[in-house]
Amino acid sequence: MSEDSAVVDYHPMWEELGIDLPTHDALLSAVGQMYGDAFLTQENRPAGMSYLDFVMSEVHGLRVKELHDFRATGGKIVGTFCLYVPEEIVRAAGAWCVGLCAGAEFGYDEVERIMPRNTCALIKSFMGFELTNVCPYIKESDLIVGETTCDGKKKAYELLGEMQNVYVMELPQMKRPQDIAFYRAELDDFRAKVEELTGKALTAETLKASIKEVNDKRRALQRIAATRAASPAPISGKDALLATQVAFYDDVPRYTQMMNALADELEERVADGAGVAPAAAKRVLITGTPMALPNWKLHDIIEKSGGIVVGEEMCTGSRYYDTLVPEDGETVEEMFDALAAKYMDINCACFTPNQGRMDDIVRMAREYNADGVIDYALNFCATYQAEAFSVEKALQQAGIPIMKIDTDYSAEDIGQLSTRVEAFLEMI
Repeated sequence: MSEDSAVVDYHPMWEELGIDLPTHDALLSAVGQMYGDAFLTQENRPAGMSYLDFVMSEVHGLRVKELHDFRATGGKIVGTFCLYVPEEIVRAAGAWCVGLCAGAEFGYDEVERIMPRNTCALIKSFMGFELTNVCPYIKESDLIVGETTCDGKKKAYELLGEMQNVYVMELPQMKRPQDIAFYRAELDDFRAKVEELTGKALTAETLKASIKEVNDKRRALQRIAATRAASPAPISGKDALLATQVAFYDDVPRYTQMMNALADELEERVADGAGVAPAAAKRVLITGTPMALPNWKLHDIIEKSGGIVVGEEMCTGSRYYDTLVPEDGETVEEMFDALAAKYMDINCACFTPNQGRMDDIVRMAREYNADGVIDYALNFCATYQAEAFSVEKALQQAGIPIMKIDTDYSAEDIGQLSTRVEAFLEMI
């Protein structure tokens, strides 16, 4: 990416994609204001964050143009919403993978014409972006891949399928050997779907290369995460969250290079004892529902209240990068077995039982020296709200303070949440 692109007018491209330009301009203006208030007001930020600042300044610009140009040469784009859709398979078949818009309150009036009002914010968000024609990533997607991680998503994908080319992967709800075998078979079907889309065959060579490429991205994020155990923390929780959010849609090799450069800087900061918050700042681990871009509301509240977020046990956090796909497979079958094992090891609340997630939360709280944990769920996110009891029980048994927060993407409850968070930070 070059900062020369900052002067480019992308309106002709957006118009070609069928974007509602006035509504889209209003959305970008609002997101830009939110970003400035949350991120650019921070002091002593790592210099490496300038890359992510630039990415956000071009959030619907340069990256969309890269996708647009790739498609112009015959390339295919696969849009996704969830970790259980393996990027490795998409890339090995010659396509690019991109995460789709789902983190802001937008177009809800249109959504509520076809979906219940008490649908979770994440689902209403991606449907709202589609119904109001403001997400260029959806427009650039030749195939949108859904997954059965919750009932609300399943029914939403049926409706989205009337508007876009949608394919849904079935995710089992348990982790028995037969469930892993079932998901392994789903990967075969997904491979056939992507090969049909691209007209290119996935091979052992392309799959081995893509596994390493995506693992390298995870390794870079692991390096960043490891530095957050230090006191003082060398990077804010907001900035670390942003790094993971951007991982879903940026160019993989470029992103990996820039995040490794950021990790280099953070490791130097740790060695020098340099931090973004006082060493005495209360350290918080967040767990729960994933936070799709541009949702950084809770992190902003915590850190403006004097705390520091040191980790995220969520899909826009440790679940995205904490384990790698083994790279020793030589055949496609061996590598698909490894992919199935890795992805089924992700501890989403959609699984039952889900003791692995409880273990992960307690382990992370200790590894990152967290003073307390905030269990975050979007309103009407039944799986995470129901699992909150088990999370609370596990943390109480471990002697770790916990606070539960249910919210959505709106700004209406920020005052109330700030009061609660401030009280929690004082208590711990």
